[in-house]
Amino acid sequence: MKMTGYAITQIEVTNPEDYKEYLAKVTDIVTKFGGEYLVRGGEYQCFEGEWKYPRTVVIKFPSYEKALEWYSSEEYKPVRQIRLDNSVGNFIIVKGA
Repeated sequence: MKMTGYAITQIEVTNPEDYKEYLAKVTDIVTKFGGEYLVRGGEYQCFEGEWKYPRTVVIKFPSYEKALEWYSSEEYKPVRQIRLDNSVGNFIIVKGA
């Protein structure tokens, strides 16, 4: 059974002006790998533990392997660097139903 892959990030944008370039480029690459945004920011309440950064993004991929392929792709690599240069946060890819 093929498991869906989810890319989940929790970030704080530190340079909003330069981060706009990331936003302009990332969606097409995500779509190319079959990804679909489920959450992109939005209001939230933390009930337990610590949710350190104010922005949450959840992307669903058709498989865990496809999510890993996207993250490691040559297309995403320079775009990922834009995110890393202009934000701080946590990022995981997880298998799911």
